[in-house]
Amino acid sequence: MDSGDRKVQYITTFCVSIASLTVGVITAWSTPVLMKLHNNETDISITDREISWMLAMNEPGFMSGSLATRFVCDRLGRRATLLASALPYVVGAVFALSAVHGWMLCLSQFLWGSGTGMIGTVVPIYLAEIADKDIRGTLSLSTRVMFSLGSLMMMAIGSFVSYYVINCLLLVLPVGYFCACLWIPESPYYHLKEGRVGAARKELGRLKGFRNGKTLDDELALLQANVQNEMKRSSSVWELFTGPQYRKAIVIAAGLKMAQIMSGAKTIQQYLGRIVQESRVHLSLSTVLIVFGLVRFVVGLMSTMLVDRFGRRPFLYNSFFSTGLFLALVGTYFFLKEVIKIEDTFLSHIAFIPFTGIVISNVISTLGYISLIFVIPAEIFPINVKAVAMTSLNIFGGIVGFITTLSYQTIKDVTGLYGVFWIFAGVTFLGALFVILFVPETKGKSLQEIQVLLQGNLGKDVDETEELHKERNGAVCASIDGTELQVLNDKVNNV
Repeated sequence: MDSGDRKVQYITTFCVSIASLTVGVITAWSTPVLMKLHNNETDISITDREISWMLAMNEPGFMSGSLATRFVCDRLGRRATLLASALPYVVGAVFALSAVHGWMLCLSQFLWGSGTGMIGTVVPIYLAEIADKDIRGTLSLSTRVMFSLGSLMMMAIGSFVSYYVINCLLLVLPVGYFCACLWIPESPYYHLKEGRVGAARKELGRLKGFRNGKTLDDELALLQANVQNEMKRSSSVWELFTGPQYRKAIVIAAGLKMAQIMSGAKTIQQYLGRIVQESRVHLSLSTVLIVFGLVRFVVGLMSTMLVDRFGRRPFLYNSFFSTGLFLALVGTYFFLKEVIKIEDTFLSHIAFIPFTGIVISNVISTLGYISLIFVIPAEIFPINVKAVAMTSLNIFGGIVGFITTLSYQTIKDVTGLYGVFWIFAGVTFLGALFVILFVPETKGKSLQEIQVLLQGNLGKDVDETEELHKERNGAVCASIDGTELQVLNDKVNNV
């Protein structure tokens, strides 16, 4: 049997991962820059409240980018959407370079959020559609590794270079991934969805590397049957939210997204420098940022090696629960400091707790739910609603993220840091319970098998479409929901 060559899948994933590297750099931008703003190392006049709004504006931008992707992804393709995402990054960097007022940084954050929304929506869809099922998790998580590498780059150099140099870097990276992604193939799923069988066959052959034309035609016939089956249904927002077959996927995706965002990982990273300063740990800011970024990157590498070996569910519920324990510990330290008002002489002996707790919680969450929550939604929605589902999920995530980021400063002013960390810990405990109750295992399953697992009424379809692999010649008819689907392999050979 022709097993093919996966080289193109790996190279394509690397090219796409450069976009994730850019997202990582931009996401970590605020960590060193906030300290420069507070230390008056720039010409920008900005207050704490304006900083809170600046960080929160990333989320409306994320929602707008996701919404734009909903139309571009289905009409122009996954590849075109990825290329278009470079534009808001470049324009946002120009505004950041020329900023003299807080509103200009708010605009930069909005534009960067738009680019991130586009990438965050299209990349999981694209990789889920081009990757073989036994390496799909690893390839998808490799983009998270590059995201972590981007964060490490920003944290490692951000404390040592000027605000101007930081933003010049943000001009170069989008151009780099735009050039790299000019080479990548379009998703065969997208071509089949648009009825372009010949183009789908060409891209599938390029991705799979089959030497035997018969094997390629069999694979194409199976994909074509699955796509036609899924596209019988509408791809509208109305279909997504009214179709009973999508309800489990919606609940799972929305619950995981809410738990991920409200656990505070992004907000803690944004305010990491200020949090560490208030903890009075005896480490320089540059050391803190480098250690945090380096640990996150190394753990990201580990997650790609483990997820397809041990499965999604164990990583999810164990990481939620363990992260909650360490966030609660950090909150307890600040409770002793801010409420009990333990003497500084005693606190100095345990001042390592906040930074250590944050690092360990970051290790656990990166190994588990932070990485997997970007993989699972792309696996659990069928192709007919996948783009609209991912867009809707990212808009929902943007709303939750906007509220979480904007609320940080208010909660801190009212309760102190202990209240912030205890709330984050409570959310992660609820996230662990949610996974145990609702989230199925998707490891090692094809996209169609996952639909059978969630919907429970497509088993017959899978069995029949799998028969396409067993036929050696001629036309094969598969009965799908009472409809005769004729796949003409000999005609495909002549396309």
